[in-house]
Amino acid sequence: MIDKKFIGYQLKPSTLYLDHTRLQFFAKAIGEVDPVYLDTAAAVSAGYADLPAPPTFLFAAELDSGANDQLLNDLDIPLSKLLHGEQSFRYLKHACAGDTVTVNSTISDIYDKKNGQLEFVVKESKVTNQKNELIAEMRSVLVVRH
Repeated sequence: MIDKKFIGYQLKPSTLYLDHTRLQFFAKAIGEVDPVYLDTAAAVSAGYADLPAPPTFLFAAELDSGANDQLLNDLDIPLSKLLHGEQSFRYLKHACAGDTVTVNSTISDIYDKKNGQLEFVVKESKVTNQKNELIAEMRSVLVVRH
């Protein structure tokens, strides 16, 4: 069982610079065809400061930094038992190419179902830009099968 002492656990902050190539690559990888995500002129014409980060892109910051890997290690969760249960995003401002975003995450809950056969770890994250403005809130639920 995952120790509930980890409720309130904070992951190390994850910082990611948003560059054009990475944003365009991600947009293409998810099948995005809206030129706003692929062409700077189209993005600026649509009112963005530069290419906006595609939906779900901000999740990449913790993947790149290794913070999620460290979390699994600290909670002793084997990758072979892990399922991605849920992910939600609440956007407050646009993140665009040229921005640097920082993700600060906290484990807000740990619970189980089916007499411990399934354990759930709820992670809540706040994303700020280089101006320390809150631009997004994310929530994810990891499921551990036993």
